[in-house]
Amino acid sequence: MAAIGFTAAAPLAGFSSVAYAAEAVRAEIGKPLQEAQKLAAAGKNKEAVAKLKETDSVGNKSANETYLIERTRASAAASAGDYDTAARAFESVINSGKLSAAEQPKFTQALAGIYYRIKDYPKAITWIQRALKDNPGDSAMHELLIQTYYISGKYPEAAKELQASKNLNEAQLGMLANIQLKQNDKAGYVQTLERMAASYPKPQTWADLLQRVQAKPGFSQSLSLDVLRLRLANGLLSKPAEYMEMSQLALQAGNPAEAIKIINEGYKKGALGTGSDAARHQRLKDLAAKTQTEFDTKQAAEEAEAVKNKDADALANMGYALVSAGKADKGLPLMEQAVKLGTGKNPEAIKLHYGIAQSIAGKKAAALSTLKSVKGTDGTADLARYWTLGLNKAA
Repeated sequence: MAAIGFTAAAPLAGFSSVAYAAEAVRAEIGKPLQEAQKLAAAGKNKEAVAKLKETDSVGNKSANETYLIERTRASAAASAGDYDTAARAFESVINSGKLSAAEQPKFTQALAGIYYRIKDYPKAITWIQRALKDNPGDSAMHELLIQTYYISGKYPEAAKELQASKNLNEAQLGMLANIQLKQNDKAGYVQTLERMAASYPKPQTWADLLQRVQAKPGFSQSLSLDVLRLRLANGLLSKPAEYMEMSQLALQAGNPAEAIKIINEGYKKGALGTGSDAARHQRLKDLAAKTQTEFDTKQAAEEAEAVKNKDADALANMGYALVSAGKADKGLPLMEQAVKLGTGKNPEAIKLHYGIAQSIAGKKAAALSTLKSVKGTDGTADLARYWTLGLNKAA
């Protein structure tokens, strides 16, 4: 039985043991036992199990005779797929006290695997726990315990084991998320999604995260563009309407350079510039280019006005637009001023944008520091944390 690490030859190892070779085996036991060994060695495991039945009627077996019979039966039955018989035989061998210290955990693990295979989950759990008691560091048994808890509907127990593990693989994180959904643990589910996004980022994980942050009570609709920025960064934009909406929001935010990049990306992906709305797409593209020209013309004067008036929102928006246009040396200082003023309509959103702009400018360490400082319950802190996940994964 490859799944539990035993073959038909496994029982033969015990017969060479000095501890038991000297013990007498009666002929009525020894003859069918040896024939069963030969059958198992030849791969005729069903026949071996049948041959061993001849020993069942022999009375007054010694402990050694029972051990040798059941050890042979355990391996042959497991290899033959007769798991009920194998389970009883394995239990007998394990409880005999005759296994060596090296063999004991192997047989315990094998029995746990058999019970799992025949879907006797309570007994599987019992023997897995016994195996872990002997070897707490057995990762294979620990994984089997979690899987057994889960498949048998013991969700709290499975979740407890998963949450106690620091380094979960992708499948285990998915299992934990599934359990949390079943238990309606929304907060826990989002935390697990964040762990999945950090270690095993996939479009669907990010889509779920961003959908849930927008659905949170108190989420500010003024952050819609920021959600779309994360969607774009994680490859989630595909529809023409999405590219159109994001570019229009960027224009409304006073960032024509960002709008131009979004539109160009839409054209590159084939989402824009085709179909019945191609002319509309072109008009938006022309508008973005025209707005950028106007921005460049007025930028110096509007910057001076914003600095004079200590207008945090104007400084932040202009700074972000300059960074988007590749002028980080001019844009980041303006955004820094806006952060220090702290008088914008949403100071936390200004810090969020400053951190994103720093990341665009390639200043990762500064970006992570800024994003870490973002607070707020309107979604800004969540979005800052998600940008941090992306930046750390990019490393």
